[in-house]
Amino acid sequence: MMTAQEIQELLARQRAFFQSGRTLALDFRLAQLAKLYQAVQKYESEINAALLHDLGKSFFEGFMCESGLVLSEISFMRKHLKKFAKPCRVCTPLAQFAAKSFITPEPYGNTLIMSPWNYPILLTLEPLVDAIAAGNTAILKPSAYAPASSEILQKIVSECFSPEYVAVVTGGRAENSALLGQKFDLIFFTGSQNVGREVLRQAAENLTPVILELGGKSPCIVEESADIALAAKRIVFGKFLNCGQTCVAPDYILCQQSIKDELARELIKQIKLQFGEEPLKNPAYGKIINEKHFSRLLGLIDNEKVIFGGAHDSTTCRIMPTVMDQVTVQDKVMGEEIFGPILPILTYENFDTLINELKNKPKPLALYIFSHDEKHIDRTVRELSYGGGCINDVVIHLASNRLPFGGVGSSGMGSYHGKSGFNAFTHYKSIVDKKTWIDLPMRYQPYQSKFYNKLLHFFLK
Repeated sequence: MMTAQEIQELLARQRAFFQSGRTLALDFRLAQLAKLYQAVQKYESEINAALLHDLGKSFFEGFMCESGLVLSEISFMRKHLKKFAKPCRVCTPLAQFAAKSFITPEPYGNTLIMSPWNYPILLTLEPLVDAIAAGNTAILKPSAYAPASSEILQKIVSECFSPEYVAVVTGGRAENSALLGQKFDLIFFTGSQNVGREVLRQAAENLTPVILELGGKSPCIVEESADIALAAKRIVFGKFLNCGQTCVAPDYILCQQSIKDELARELIKQIKLQFGEEPLKNPAYGKIINEKHFSRLLGLIDNEKVIFGGAHDSTTCRIMPTVMDQVTVQDKVMGEEIFGPILPILTYENFDTLINELKNKPKPLALYIFSHDEKHIDRTVRELSYGGGCINDVVIHLASNRLPFGGVGSSGMGSYHGKSGFNAFTHYKSIVDKKTWIDLPMRYQPYQSKFYNKLLHFFLK
């Protein structure tokens, strides 16, 4: 933990380091990415142990959903960085003859990365990879709710980088407030909408640009044309991954009434197949992050509407995968993002009505549709606004370096991953290189020449 004064001094050292120009060289950036890659590999077992401690994640899930994706992002950046960082030549208007025009990327400078507790390794290190690739310095602020993960993050970062380049600040609200009170060149925040609003408010004081990766209630549409068994299998995987503590997890199901009972049976079947008859005894099934969130989730369960699950263990903060039926928009579980292993099933009769209703809801971070009706799939893609999603699957769009990831509206602003990640931490300068061997006179006063007027109308049309 650091005091406000220590944080201010740390940022001052990072500002001086950036101004030295060391981060600008591509060889330097590539070397730092290589060091980070080696460290993540070296400490894979310790990373997995930390994730097991904080969230009950199995070693398989820890690598699949966190450290493995970090390695993938580093590999992608190392492969493409020289192309991403290269100035791009563009056409020059004839009116600016003779000149050449180009766009050149430059790093923002000193960045702050604030990460959440649900994927503490991935959501800290992946934006760091993008920040390093773009040539920035970074201060990382992991969540206090995942202390073991914060500890291994600090170990990795301190081994790889000097603090004037990349540093980790641990702690809670006091440290968050002290960091947000500083003048950064960019803030990257992943977390809840409520905290995101506060980040945006404080960033506005310094006119600091922000990228906000937030959340929301992500719907999952299941039509009668879908492969119901496969839909259930994939929904169960995505919903109960990390005990539902995933920002792009299907929050609730919107199911065509005619296949609701069949889908419910398949969901229950898949929960048993994937997690066992007694999920609370499954060592590969995780836990809720803390007692506060555990109690909040229990308050969302209406036992009269539970058709499967509902059991819980307060000593381990574990809640069994739970399915609720006959849910309406008035139920408490529909009043906020669930962010836990509770899956409500709502129904619809008419697809046109459903689309219109979704248009009037806040824009979610993700949306999923299981269907073989191409017209309905097309309408879902074209007419509804959401951060990203899948057709006949869930959550997997998050794991692609080729796809930008981010929200829209209240679910976030800005995106990252791969090239989009490099773009997120980069300012693009527009440059015109005007030649001196000719100087067209028509732009200069006095504006009296009819000939120049005709030329101007010729060029600008």
